[in-house]
Amino acid sequence: MSDFPSPDELFARPFFFVGIGGSGMLPLAQILKGRGAKVGGSDRSFDQGRTPEKFAALEQQGFELHPQDGSGVVSGNQIVVASAAIEDSVPEIGRANELDCLRLTRAELNSILFNTSGAGLAVAGTSGKSTVTGMLGWILEATGREPTIMNGAVMKNFVSPERPFASAVVGGNSLYVSEVDESDGSIALYRPAVGVLLNVSLDHKSMDELRQLFGDYLSRSRISVINADDEEALALLPHAKEAITFGIEQEKAQIGIIPGSIAEGPVRQAAMVIDRHDGSEHPLRLNMPGRHNLSNALAAIAGAAAAGIPVSAAVEALEGFEGLARRFDIVGTNHAAITVIDDFGHNPEKCAATLRTLRAHPGRVVAFFQPHGYGPLRQMGAELAQTFATELIEEDRLILCDPVYFGGTVDRSEGSERIVRLVEDAGGHAEYIPSRKAVEDRLVNVARPGDRIVVMGARDDTLSEFARRLFERLS
Repeated sequence: MSDFPSPDELFARPFFFVGIGGSGMLPLAQILKGRGAKVGGSDRSFDQGRTPEKFAALEQQGFELHPQDGSGVVSGNQIVVASAAIEDSVPEIGRANELDCLRLTRAELNSILFNTSGAGLAVAGTSGKSTVTGMLGWILEATGREPTIMNGAVMKNFVSPERPFASAVVGGNSLYVSEVDESDGSIALYRPAVGVLLNVSLDHKSMDELRQLFGDYLSRSRISVINADDEEALALLPHAKEAITFGIEQEKAQIGIIPGSIAEGPVRQAAMVIDRHDGSEHPLRLNMPGRHNLSNALAAIAGAAAAGIPVSAAVEALEGFEGLARRFDIVGTNHAAITVIDDFGHNPEKCAATLRTLRAHPGRVVAFFQPHGYGPLRQMGAELAQTFATELIEEDRLILCDPVYFGGTVDRSEGSERIVRLVEDAGGHAEYIPSRKAVEDRLVNVARPGDRIVVMGARDDTLSEFARRLFERLS
């Protein structure tokens, strides 16, 4: 880390974010601006007129937005921030190289802020990171700890008219809560005071690579918080210096659930949390459905306990947690009891969790899935197809459109039609409709009373607009 400037040196220089509207970039830009830095940026979506309300909100907050043509990079003093996926052909990167600007990846910048805070609380795992980061951040906020929070999703508790896209909270310098990413290997940059590990399953890397990355992460954490219900996560326990375990099923977990105490509903749930350190019991009410969210709540409670928050206070705070945008986000229910849900599910585990939550209650499930890229589809297509075939039943419907593509040199020879074939080979049913407009028309035509229609996918903010428009047509 010594190669990078100190935070004081950083904040004295202007920043330029390439792809400033992205889910990983926007919260970092907000944190830097909140700490007094001058921040500008460009975004392909801004140029193409997608999600105009997001960019209007950024301009109102004082961010300087430029077309993605290199014109915003004007001085060698600027620090140019881009995700690792940004190609050198993007004009800003060319200009940054010409002017010899300091370049940082999103993860490098976040790790500097994280590692130089009083205590960094990291949330890692293949799925559930954003939800647990939001829950843990909210517990710390509600108990007066004034955390800074860096999240990949909008946290509803922190949304205001001035900050409609609250994926970050600018608090003090003593506590920095952040999700950390294994998909690009950047998890290796972080040195957590508290390192939460939710699960280990196939996503962007092989299982052997994931075990190595997550094991090293636990060995760097002062206190590890580990999901005892996840076999792969629990197997990494020997890497931890000191650990708190949590789990619903695993009876030896230190933060757990009293067997038989779970009451589940379609939009909320309740359970009795037990702290096995002292045997105390605490009634939890959670305004989110799904067994995976109960597990997420335990992760946040255990993470807060590692940071010195009493379990009773953490449980009480979670009753006021409002959830995240695009995480089982109910757009509305119409006169015919058709409900539209906007969801971030994009890998096998996330999709399975969402579909299981829906299948736990009556009504046909109609799932529309937009893959979040051609590369990820090649990596995990077979597992995705198996998930859909397993979790959906005969009467349910599944529709896939073409994957997200915003330009670039990615190989597009294999797309969603392959997944449809794999679903059918596994005994399920699926439909491939290339264009989203045609998908919308199809969903309106097939919808019937009592259906739950779920819009799933990542990396594309216009999916939320799609879900809202679909609900308007059905209403």
